[in-house]
Amino acid sequence: MAGNVLELNAESFSTEVEDSLVPVLVDFWAEWCAPCRRLAPIVEELANEYTGKVKFCKVNVEEEGELAQRFGIRSIPTIIIFKDGKPVNQLIGLQPKAEISKVLDQLI
Repeated sequence: MAGNVLELNAESFSTEVEDSLVPVLVDFWAEWCAPCRRLAPIVEELANEYTGKVKFCKVNVEEEGELAQRFGIRSIPTIIIFKDGKPVNQLIGLQPKAEISKVLDQLI
């Protein structure tokens, strides 16, 4: 995993997402999910492009079921974008890079 994408757990979620001063994109995924594996390099590219403007994180739903349940994740991949610690947008399924960029550009 690229150094620009943080892997979150229940303990780090509050600090990294809820207390963040910049918008945060959280990718909910699992290793067995083929669309999730296809989305990963897109998220890493975006993390490099938006360095300092948006924080990029991942949550493995197999390991962090409590977080997935808290945000109502029913299918993966699901991207939730947080601003000021609150979810402001959600993208379900494999998304093209341009669509994710469009949503991010509206927040920064």
